[in-house]
Amino acid sequence: MKTLLCVTLFCAAAAPAAEPAPLTLAKTIPLPGVEGRFDHAAYDAKTHRLFFAALGNNTLEVVDVETATRIHSIKGLKKPTGVLFLAEWNVIVVAGGDDGTCRFYDGTSYAEKGRVTGVEDADNLRFDTKAKRIYLGYGEGALGVIDPAAMKLLSSIPLAKHPESFQLEQNGPRIFVNVPDAGHIAVVDRTAGKVIETWPVTQARANFPMSLDESGHRLFVGTRQPAKVQAFDTTTGKLAAESPLKGDVDDLFYDAAHHLLMASCGEGFVDFLSTAAPDKLSPLPPLATADGARTSYWNAEWKWFCIAVPHHGRQAAEIRLYRTSPAK
Repeated sequence: MKTLLCVTLFCAAAAPAAEPAPLTLAKTIPLPGVEGRFDHAAYDAKTHRLFFAALGNNTLEVVDVETATRIHSIKGLKKPTGVLFLAEWNVIVVAGGDDGTCRFYDGTSYAEKGRVTGVEDADNLRFDTKAKRIYLGYGEGALGVIDPAAMKLLSSIPLAKHPESFQLEQNGPRIFVNVPDAGHIAVVDRTAGKVIETWPVTQARANFPMSLDESGHRLFVGTRQPAKVQAFDTTTGKLAAESPLKGDVDDLFYDAAHHLLMASCGEGFVDFLSTAAPDKLSPLPPLATADGARTSYWNAEWKWFCIAVPHHGRQAAEIRLYRTSPAK
């Protein structure tokens, strides 16, 4: 592997000797011809393929992160949003916001195998690895439960308004759902198939991204009005800590190994916060990216952080791949 190119950045308010951002730029993958903003992503560890929804381009971009090359584009999508790769069935699952579909593509040939229809404003996707069920946020307020083998919608769980990011417990039955237009986080019992409580998001609006530290009993929620991150105690539902962010946050990821929260913001930065203290979020120096680069992807096993950069002026569309810096 080529020597990593260290990206040394300094806090805007700091003078001398600020610490470097905890990511190093490793590779850049150009995406010529891709226009508009990006949305969510998924990864296939076996083939090193990253699948990124190019929402504004109506395509799914497939890149090889080992060779740093673009290898395919699935065209003809309608506002692609959520993405999953399910290795057990070798399928790529893509939610389409404009045509209300959840499409299934063969992971080798990229041919469409089937689709779920009637899920208007289809958005985020998550997979329950134990129950082998897909959860889809859609419509005026619902989580759809999909059987990936049959490619069929089994049921829907009603919500107060349209859901944004949501996270599933791996060792419990709950799903935590951002419902920004209702001003709360809905807590769903997926065994019972219903909302069991709601946690108000106070002194902030537009709670879109979310990340979960399940073992630490913390739920991280990013808001845009004002721009900040809030940490909720998942045992009580109470706000435990908060910290400002750069503007237009769209994705949050938690790196448990480094006790690090990463927030990609469309203002042109990735913000980092140390979560080592259970009741405190401590800002670290940010990483400068590009205007509008607000969607990202992180996988703890993969050990890469990537961010999608849209075409803007002289900046061409591309995906930037970073490694986390070694822990001190």
